[in-house]
Amino acid sequence: MTDAADLQPTSDTMRAALLTGIGGPEMMQLGETAVPLTLNSDTLVRVKAAGVNPIDGKTRSGAGAAKAITSFPSTLGGEFSGVVVRASYELAPFQPGDEVYGMLLFPRYSGAYAEYVSVPFMSLAKKPKNLSFIEAGGVPLAVLTAWAAVVEAGGVYTGQRVLIHAGAGGVGHFAVQLAKYYGAHVITTASERNHEWLRELGADQVIDYRNERFEEVISEPVDVVIDLIGNVKDQTGSRSLRVLRDGGTLINVPTGSYPDLFDEAAAENRGIVASTLKLSPEGRILQTITQLFEQGALQTHVDRVFPLAEAGAAQELIADGHVRGKVVLDIDA
Repeated sequence: MTDAADLQPTSDTMRAALLTGIGGPEMMQLGETAVPLTLNSDTLVRVKAAGVNPIDGKTRSGAGAAKAITSFPSTLGGEFSGVVVRASYELAPFQPGDEVYGMLLFPRYSGAYAEYVSVPFMSLAKKPKNLSFIEAGGVPLAVLTAWAAVVEAGGVYTGQRVLIHAGAGGVGHFAVQLAKYYGAHVITTASERNHEWLRELGADQVIDYRNERFEEVISEPVDVVIDLIGNVKDQTGSRSLRVLRDGGTLINVPTGSYPDLFDEAAAENRGIVASTLKLSPEGRILQTITQLFEQGALQTHVDRVFPLAEAGAAQELIADGHVRGKVVLDIDA
């Protein structure tokens, strides 16, 4: 537990990386905005670190969640770690001083690229004791996405063969570990520099997507494909059907929709289930994740840390597509 007295807001405003309009990284500007109010079941958290995810840069560029933004400036950021400074009522499960992490539903709740967030206590969990704030800040949205794919949509269990595209990314490196934890034979694609690292995380087979076609390398059909690419140009979805067994499950994470990604009729004729994700900021699942971290069953990797003022540069690094693990904003830097 941390002493929350020194973390209370000293004014009605706070520092934040603000999205000032739709466009390039220059649209992310460091500025001042109002400290969010805490209503009903909300908890005020002093943010120490915020994860940067592909959806952030896509939203800034006009895709992603851009249509949901009603005015500018706006604050992005879907995951964070920090310290509770105010609970909305005495019986709330989290009290001032508790070290927590969580996921925000943007744009209903203002994002985590800021000194404070107001978040429902149901979206929070105790931060793993063995993770720093920087490490924990990049976990919630990414790991909950991986959980939704591996555990909920995929229903992965012992003995299954699972193919995870882009296993070295933020969601991917958690998906590899979760699939292995639940007993699967894990196959993943990644650039060669990440192969040894992914094997250390539990991958049984790593395929160099730059020099090998996965459908030619995989020798036996797989039960579940988790596509973290969703690339129409590379035909990842259509090619995945060639290695997926009849009655298997194909999960496309980036889009949640399937036009042009693969032949839906062909998949249906083979009994293949094309699954979407129902992602929600579930604190109860995060609490299970906390236990997995503290037991050593999960680990996270932070590729790079940026100061809050360089949020746009952090988004661009992710957009380049060669990040290992997570990119995180240090809110106090």
